Amino acid sequence: MSQWRVKRTLLLIGEGLHDEAFLTHIKHHCAPRGSGLVVTVKNARGKGALNVVNFAIRQRKNVDYDACAVLVDTDTDYNENVEILAKNNRIRLIASDPCIEALLLRSIGKRLGKASQLKAQFAPYVANDPTSPQNYEENFGIEKLKEASKNEVAIRELLMVFGVKLGQKGK
Repeated sequence: MSQWRVKRTLLLIGEGLHDEAFLTHIKHHCAPRGSGLVVTVKNARGKGALNVVNFAIRQRKNVDYDACAVLVDTDTDYNENVEILAKNNRIRLIASDPCIEALLLRSIGKRLGKASQLKAQFAPYVANDPTSPQNYEENFGIEKLKEASKNEVAIRELLMVFGVKLGQKGK
């Protein structure tokens, strides 16, 4: 007879396909089967930070998750109203400034090009396919992310959502 155990549930929502793949990559490291944390990763299909938060609100009406976090870009409609809406709905808002590609490039010490070129600049670091979670392993493995969390608030917050113990707190 199997023993029933209480599991924590976490809903993680990314703004687009790249965010979804990255979040899934982290999920594989931080919430493997049997860890006691059940993580659902979803994609809000773009349209800015407000859409992502509203998507999270709708998802939580369907399923009662213990916690919810959203990863949003700050380059579209990110503002104080989005922050307030997220807070009022118990959604942890994690901002990648200005976008996930810039956040991840900075995390491995790369100098950022022009905003319009960030996706192309980022592609080689994920085998030219940022929609496949396994492509994040080489350059964005969990140890590299822990190291990057010292300087990147969004990565630190994301790892903390999973309960990852981090060393020295960064900036």
